[in-house]
Amino acid sequence: MRGTTALPDSPCTASRRGEPPVHRLEMRLPDDVPFAAGSFDGIGPMSRAAFPHRHTFYEIVHVTHGTGTHVVDLDRWELRPPQLGLILPGQLHHWEDVHGLDGSVVLFTPEFLLDHPGDQELLRRIGERPWLRLDPAAHARTGRLIAELREEYGHGDPGFATVLRSLLHVLLVRTARLRGPDRPAAPAAAPPGRAAAVAEEFARLLARTGRDGGADLPRSVRDCARRIGVTPGYLTEAVRAALGRTPAGLLREARTQEAQRLLARTELTVRQIAARTGFDDPAYFCRFFRRETGMSPGDFRKHHDHRAASIEAGPART
Repeated sequence: MRGTTALPDSPCTASRRGEPPVHRLEMRLPDDVPFAAGSFDGIGPMSRAAFPHRHTFYEIVHVTHGTGTHVVDLDRWELRPPQLGLILPGQLHHWEDVHGLDGSVVLFTPEFLLDHPGDQELLRRIGERPWLRLDPAAHARTGRLIAELREEYGHGDPGFATVLRSLLHVLLVRTARLRGPDRPAAPAAAPPGRAAAVAEEFARLLARTGRDGGADLPRSVRDCARRIGVTPGYLTEAVRAALGRTPAGLLREARTQEAQRLLARTELTVRQIAARTGFDDPAYFCRFFRRETGMSPGDFRKHHDHRAASIEAGPART
């Protein structure tokens, strides 16, 4: 993938056998920013890849023309431009039966967001409804913003990284507004700095699954705490204060989601998927999966094959 956290022509970390490839964001120079923006053609053929793959970076797509389907994890979005979509690091996605695809692509790593740490939360919220149909006004505003990002990135003038981060922040804020009024209530008080940092590291730990060659999920909250370097009790307090959730619940959701991805988009065996999601005993994994989804792994795989119907996103308005 053009534009990455690796220099051009450096080898990608090989995915484990049976797993989809992992694409990184290629940087043009050793001191370049982990960001890229351009047309589908300008970014390169991987921007419209027709096979399931993951990214180590975020991808925003502004589709202005084309027909076909965009598949992200278990969802299938029918192309009816103008539309705006987000692919999160670690998600499995590909383009299917696409013709005449045109528009813009914006790529950036989590590390690029250092000027606006709150953008991580915006991206999480956008990711809950990642494919939006744009009305004419929203389409025009989005197009202007992305055009500025492309121009700033293409020129590379002094201070361009700061400008890119500011423009990206505006794009994320406005995209979050398009989701409608279902904004979560703000927490009563911000957690202390150390607790917030621990919660952020926990979120990164879960998001790292499937990236950089396919890291396995942690097996327990104790395992997460050990990797971060805190006690399980402190991790629970920090995550609850920062996110309003327990690490046990978030870990359970992450394991279920990763199992669903691998069942739907790979030919890995149930035993292999159990190991990838932190289970030594495939039978226990099957019980866990049935409890979380209401289906056995085998039934889930049959139900979520490539013939599933596409989803048409409704229009989004500001």
